[in-house]
Amino acid sequence: MRIYLKLTLYIFAILTVSLARAGSFDDFFQAIRANDATTVASLLERGFDPNARDAQGQCALGLAARDGAEQVVDVLLRQPRLNVDTRNNAGETALMLAALHGRLGIADNLIARGAAITQQGWNALLYAAAGPDPKMVARLLEKGAPIDSRSPNGTTPLMMAARYGNEQSVTILLAHHADVAARNERGMNAADFARSVGRDALAQRLDSR
Repeated sequence: MRIYLKLTLYIFAILTVSLARAGSFDDFFQAIRANDATTVASLLERGFDPNARDAQGQCALGLAARDGAEQVVDVLLRQPRLNVDTRNNAGETALMLAALHGRLGIADNLIARGAAITQQGWNALLYAAAGPDPKMVARLLEKGAPIDSRSPNGTTPLMMAARYGNEQSVTILLAHHADVAARNERGMNAADFARSVGRDALAQRLDSR
């Protein structure tokens, strides 16, 4: 009887802890999406992992950076255990997501905390070039991002800007001597990227370089 009672209490304790952790997990990511820095800070003080990922594989810092949750980013960046370069399931860092969505203030804070400006494969400058904010492109170049870095398929920041980004980003990249003649694995250059989405005037401008 005593063994049965102890076993019952043990199982109850395990279930209680598991449910509490599940609740904390949901609360943590809901708070990030709501930019609720107070709740995030409280859960971190209770031992929640700042490098945790949600059910879709998005890390906490990346989610906050992507959504512009500046107060939550500030709380996370104060955590000694935080890995500022943690990648989500798609291989994206918080800086890459901040760059893509034009979160310049967040990007500055991430860089100040030591976020990697570039790395092999997709990187922050490639993402910034595809994003809405030319100032982000300028900032990353100022911080030393390689102008002609390549994605896994050979795409350069200039190609990304020519097809997806702000045309002012193209101007900034050209001013920093981006390689207009570079081609990706499909043989496309920046002018081809612009032409593929009907940006014919931009394509002509790039062809004339």
